[in-house]
Amino acid sequence: MEINKDLVAASSTPIVLAILSEGDSYGYAIIKRVKELSGGNMEWTDGMLYPVLHRLERLGHVEARWEASEIGRRRKYYRITPGGRAQLSEERRQWQAVDATLHGIWGSLSLSVPAAAEPLPQGA
Repeated sequence: MEINKDLVAASSTPIVLAILSEGDSYGYAIIKRVKELSGGNMEWTDGMLYPVLHRLERLGHVEARWEASEIGRRRKYYRITPGGRAQLSEERRQWQAVDATLHGIWGSLSLSVPAAAEPLPQGA
């Protein structure tokens, strides 16, 4: 399943903040976690993730630091800030409202619209 780019963009902030609320992480690990959490339905790229991280850093929702990895390469690690946790809470509240609205709409549609047309009986 390919998820619409607008939906991916809209969900990127709460997804990144939620992943960082699990603990400090770096770009590639965040990309892998998104794929894992989505069951492979969301495959982010560096070009999609880093602008989000940089924006969250500018807004004060995340902090970054450089550290050496196990193999000696420097890696930029990101950490959610208290302001980021507050933003995550707000994002969650808003997404729950959207989810409840969609569930309500789709629930009423499933009562009035058949999922698939049934074939006519033979000889009709």
